Amino acid sequence: MAKKTKKIETPIDQRETFVSIQKNFADSDLSVEEKLKTLYALQQVDTKIDRILQLRGELPLEVENLENEIADLKAKVAGVTARIEESNKNIADYKNQIVEYDALIEKYKSQVEHVSNSREFDSLSKEIENQGLLRQIAEKNIYETKEGIASMKMDVEVIKEKLSVKNDDLKAKKQELSTIIESTAKEEERLCEEREASVSKIDARTLSAYDRIRNSCNNHLAVVSVFNGNACGGCFSTIAPQRLIDIASNKKMIICEYCGRILVNPDFE
Repeated sequence: MAKKTKKIETPIDQRETFVSIQKNFADSDLSVEEKLKTLYALQQVDTKIDRILQLRGELPLEVENLENEIADLKAKVAGVTARIEESNKNIADYKNQIVEYDALIEKYKSQVEHVSNSREFDSLSKEIENQGLLRQIAEKNIYETKEGIASMKMDVEVIKEKLSVKNDDLKAKKQELSTIIESTAKEEERLCEEREASVSKIDARTLSAYDRIRNSCNNHLAVVSVFNGNACGGCFSTIAPQRLIDIASNKKMIICEYCGRILVNPDFE
């Protein structure tokens, strides 16, 4: 008994177009006419979905951008708040240092009263002077740090004001987007079901080429019917008479030689 030859599937190339798969288009359980009708139905559904998405306009992107801006502003507030906390810790350290300097100054002053020679007196006097200078530096650091904290608190207030405005904008944009989505939800769900039904009938290579052409065109049309009797419905270039006959026969995949879209019988509409 002869063994059945196993069919080797051609790997999908993401660069493929309808021209690439033209020779293999008829190699399917569906007839060429049925396959063309299915592709055209898929294109019609995708066009309707595109119109729904167009109703949303730039709102999804605006919402995303606002969310990113708000996240950045919150991160800035957190960063500045952390710096304020660190500055407060530094002030506490400076105050502790002042206490230590004062204690040393008092210690050296009491020792001055019991010195036995001028050399000890000069040495203690120098220590008292040094501790006094260190105390002044600590006081200066406290003053400058407090000024820095005041400035950072003002920055936080400015950022919080921006946050408030951005949050209000985000709330309004989300509400607007939610209203649009809600008004088209049922239709979009129905169209997505129709799309899945069409996609399930199309082989992976053809679907890949379809998606590639759709994504490369400004109007997202990969499958178009003949326009005005003799022109491509995608780029509006004139179609040769013989090709018009082939399109009407529904037995071949006919591709526009100018834009690469599949051309189908206008009767499909």
